[in-house]
Amino acid sequence: MRVLVVEDDERIAAGLIAALNEGGFATDRAADGTEGEYLGQTETYDAVVLDLGLPGMDGIAVLEAWRKAGRAMPVLILTAREEWSEKVRGFRAGADDYVTKPFRIEEVVIRLRSLVRRAAGHASTILTCGPLEFDTQIGLFTRDGLALKLTAFEYRVLAYLMHHPERAVTRTELSEHLYDRDTERDFNSLEVIIGRLRRKIGAGLIETVRGQGYRLGASPEAQ
Repeated sequence: MRVLVVEDDERIAAGLIAALNEGGFATDRAADGTEGEYLGQTETYDAVVLDLGLPGMDGIAVLEAWRKAGRAMPVLILTAREEWSEKVRGFRAGADDYVTKPFRIEEVVIRLRSLVRRAAGHASTILTCGPLEFDTQIGLFTRDGLALKLTAFEYRVLAYLMHHPERAVTRTELSEHLYDRDTERDFNSLEVIIGRLRRKIGAGLIETVRGQGYRLGASPEAQ
């Protein structure tokens, strides 16, 4: 899953990026509103953390531009402004959630996971596929009740497939949601990761759809 952090404060941005990366997200950062607006228009994100008090272009203007252009990714607003009127402006502009500074970074990560899950159409915090379960709140995968040991990239691939089960996910779509903008996208590496995941979760759970990509679903062999 891929997140954009639009935050001008270096310390806050660094803390968020470290926590999000550790939590299984691929993370990009914009240091001002103009860059943030551009990235949100041109890149693919599962969610955005957006500060309101930004140089160049304030957060409300950035969000309004995204929504006017049809960009529907969920947005979590961060701000030091405590006035209710500012929160109302944010929600009217299209925000999905709100956190007021100072905040606990762990709360931001949990709220983002919830936004991503709901945006994918899942009401429950536990996603299941045959013997496989994904607790989206704590970010834990289990198979038959036993925790899975996954690399960071394996985790991202499996998390995206779990959020979008029973449909073919193209390699291009996967790559858009798994890599930050500074990482080279490599379909061959993706094939290797899929192979390793099949060995860890059961070969029957991830199907290769010829000419399309991969589909996560519980086949009888995977039960």
